[in-house]
Amino acid sequence: MQNQLRVFFLLFALSAPAAFAQATGDLGLVVERTEGSLLVVDQSDRARIGRITGLGDLSHASLVYSPDARFGYVFGRDGGLTKVDILTQSIVGRVMQAGNSIGGAISDNGRYVAVSNYEPGGVRVFDADTLELVADIPTGSKTIGLVDIPGTRFVFSLWDDGETWIVDLSDAEPEITKITGMGANPYDALVTADGRTYIAGLFGDDHLTALDLWQHKPTPTPILEGYAAGREGLPVYKMPHLEGWALAGTEFVLPAVGQHEVLWVDARDLIQTGRTKTHGQPVFAIARPDGRHVWVNFAHPLNDTIQVIDTVSKEVIHQFTPGPGVLHMEFTPRGHEVWVSVRDAGKIMIYDTQNFEKLREIEALNPSGIFFTNRAHKMGL
Repeated sequence: MQNQLRVFFLLFALSAPAAFAQATGDLGLVVERTEGSLLVVDQSDRARIGRITGLGDLSHASLVYSPDARFGYVFGRDGGLTKVDILTQSIVGRVMQAGNSIGGAISDNGRYVAVSNYEPGGVRVFDADTLELVADIPTGSKTIGLVDIPGTRFVFSLWDDGETWIVDLSDAEPEITKITGMGANPYDALVTADGRTYIAGLFGDDHLTALDLWQHKPTPTPILEGYAAGREGLPVYKMPHLEGWALAGTEFVLPAVGQHEVLWVDARDLIQTGRTKTHGQPVFAIARPDGRHVWVNFAHPLNDTIQVIDTVSKEVIHQFTPGPGVLHMEFTPRGHEVWVSVRDAGKIMIYDTQNFEKLREIEALNPSGIFFTNRAHKMGL
């Protein structure tokens, strides 16, 4: 009888259709900002493999991934939080949680998704599985620079009040630490990969402010004080993104507000170590994963150009013009290629990062942010 059962189950297994599984580690999503859609792309094939539609206003959209890199959480400018399945290429959940939102983050354990809001302000936290509201944190201010840090915590800053708040969600009730004296009008912020240093850029002051998050009650530390002293501030056509910061070796590379330059800061003592003149006002200054080069794009009207800076000499070693409206750059995980969104050309352009040769173009509808799934395993993105 046992032998007959074995034969039966063997024949059943052989006759059953083979299970299909697709890995997500080689995939990514590209925001199509005016279409309310996401392009699903494959890095190895350098190809688009699908499109997800119906995501609302994506004019300033960003996204994060679940720990298994299957689900993306998209933060739309219209206040929509949308959960998408990158394998089925579909929306699995969507909530209109505010009137105007400006990014978000996912907790280190993958349980919570937090959204930073302009209107009505504050931060709202949702269950990552169900998108049910977990915590509503009013601030009376626009919130910016929202990042995740270890310990099921989020950090964000208040544009109107010049404060930074740390929210701990490790217990049933959120525990909030408020840090005052950050400076006037923080507009964006970054956190280092170890979750220790949080740096806020200030629109209303001629410096940036750093926090050591390993302190029990972090104290604001001004850095790069007077970096624009004695020079005329230029019109700011687009605010630089500190989340596109670079850590190259032991130095930060930060875009300067209202100046045509990037600033170099020692990551250990936060002392300025240099500055590099650039083609225009930097928007993103992003380090290749090995830290050897920093790639920089620029604000309107000089947003057709990219410059590559050598991190040893701090000099520009390459400059080229992919096309009108270069909005974002994303390196493959080991940095052998970079994908560039060129909005006004309707293309994603792929370059070899060693010889700068263009490898391929992919058609896209007004592309902006490019997000590969390796982001699922990085803090602060």
